[in-house]
Amino acid sequence: MNLVIIGAQWGDEGKGKIVDYLAHEAGIVVRFSGGANAGHTIVLSGTKYALHLVPSGILYPDKTVILGSGMVVDPEAFFSELGDLESKGVDWKGRVLISDRAHIVLPSYRKLDKEIDAKRKKPIGTTGRGIGVAYSLKASRDGIRLADIDDPERLANLLEEDRAFLDTWRSRLLPMAVDASAYLYRHKNVWTLFEGAQGALLDIDTGSYPFVSSGMSCAAGAAAQGGIGLRRVDRILGVFKAYTTRVGNGPFPTEFADDSPGSLSNFIRTTGNEYGVTTGRPRRCGYLDLVALRYACIVNSIDRLVLTHIDVYDSLPEFEACVAYKINGKVVEDFPASVRQLEEAVPVLKKFPGWNTRINEARSWEDLPLRAREYIEFIEEFTETPVSIISVGSDRNQTIVRESPWTRS
Repeated sequence: MNLVIIGAQWGDEGKGKIVDYLAHEAGIVVRFSGGANAGHTIVLSGTKYALHLVPSGILYPDKTVILGSGMVVDPEAFFSELGDLESKGVDWKGRVLISDRAHIVLPSYRKLDKEIDAKRKKPIGTTGRGIGVAYSLKASRDGIRLADIDDPERLANLLEEDRAFLDTWRSRLLPMAVDASAYLYRHKNVWTLFEGAQGALLDIDTGSYPFVSSGMSCAAGAAAQGGIGLRRVDRILGVFKAYTTRVGNGPFPTEFADDSPGSLSNFIRTTGNEYGVTTGRPRRCGYLDLVALRYACIVNSIDRLVLTHIDVYDSLPEFEACVAYKINGKVVEDFPASVRQLEEAVPVLKKFPGWNTRINEARSWEDLPLRAREYIEFIEEFTETPVSIISVGSDRNQTIVRESPWTRS
């Protein structure tokens, strides 16, 4: 069985925890997109693991993880991350593979990435890690893949500093190279989990362009860049938070207007620890955008939703969610393609009563307060998509499973 997990918002939804939680039933975990700009956090028995390139299933000692064809891999960041995992007792050797079709991020890319964004009249807010440049060169057919790093003709086109950089890492990278499609076909009877990066609204084609990532963060990327055919995807899960966040620039219709100390925005950011895993930047916070969430479900054929961070609302007497937009005085119920319309959108909000009790000890649907269940049921009705998993805390065991995703419907 092949299970796909993507973010259903603008990233940072808690995919790392959910992938880690569900990976115990998988044999292989494949990260199919993104680069070191991603940040997936896992908390296990009080120890925090911050992953950027390594797939989130790595904490299980019997799992094989693969960096897929759609990824852009910075060797320096990659081996630094592996070293950090090893220092925390994770034995990764022999279990981490890289698709030989994955592209390599070189030092000159990082410099160029920062220069390009600085020259934009309205910067996108890139992390400056060379991700966008790597994807651009991939599209223009000037990139370097793992399969190319010992090819003299391909290397002749590189700057001297980039060739020297590859000389440093080549002997460590090549033993990890694998034909991902062939490997997954040989292991087609092994349950495999495909992990996305960023979120659906940051996808290069279906996101809030141009304020998007340069890769495929949509569910289709699992097939196109994960190494399997489209018909071999069995189920798609979309992870979302009880509210919405965004990092960097770009339209955000439900962003809280007041970000001062003591504001709801500040409360959400502090309580939910809404700071970038990769950059440490404070995330922009806002109401749950149900219009955008429903759009993500539609364009990604999401079968089931996974709700995280609902415990952040535990002490609020009431809260709101966006059920439509007002754009130039007109009520709009669909997520628009135009960035200008998204910037002009005013959220139409619906109020929900809070439950005023801690829910981090809940382990079943029945353990949740009635008002929390009613909020979730409204989300299901609005998006026409069941919520099958609910995270009530950061630790692996703080998870409610209403329906196992490892079942074919």
